[in-house]
Amino acid sequence: MFKKLLLFTGLFTFGIASYAQNTGKAKALLDEVYAKAMSYDNIFIDFKYGLENTEANIKQESSGNVTLSGDKYLLDYLGAQVMSDGKKVHTIVPENEEVTIDDITEDDNNITPSKMLTFYKTGHNYAWDILQNVGGRKIQYVKLTPIDSNTEIKSILLGVDMGTKHIYKLIQTGHNSTKTTITVNSFKTNQPLSSTLFTFNAKKYEDDGYYIIRN
Repeated sequence: MFKKLLLFTGLFTFGIASYAQNTGKAKALLDEVYAKAMSYDNIFIDFKYGLENTEANIKQESSGNVTLSGDKYLLDYLGAQVMSDGKKVHTIVPENEEVTIDDITEDDNNITPSKMLTFYKTGHNYAWDILQNVGGRKIQYVKLTPIDSNTEIKSILLGVDMGTKHIYKLIQTGHNSTKTTITVNSFKTNQPLSSTLFTFNAKKYEDDGYYIIRN
């Protein structure tokens, strides 16, 4: 009986140590990805977006691109454009000839393009997941599980290209069985950008007959 207790205690202790090592390794990889991204003046990402819920018979696919520079970004997606100068967010919808302007607040919990590289830092548990070979590229997945059990998100898988330390894929699974996938088609850095790329020209849109909503 004593030997069995010692064996159980040893296995339990080994399990805790392995979990801690696993978690630390996963967090360290994401920190490395973050540090690499922060070393660039700007990043341009062309991506494919997928949304699937087999229970509701929903399957959608689209594409888009985003340019990131510090806390500024320009996102083109689903025929709309979202622009942020770091202080305000401008959502431009040509189909409706409408622009919505919102302030950025510190307590804003929404995951915006500017937060995509930092959202993992708080509120998640980490786990080292599977390694895939994608066209000769080693893609290591890290699984993030929200600590808050009331969140709509069940888990997030981040696939990291181990050669470049860039994010290759994000797979978010919700408690309602909805799976959202973002796959990076191209990842370019330090591109020549216009000095007005993230500047909203209200007069231009007013002259074009757009209705501007300032929240």
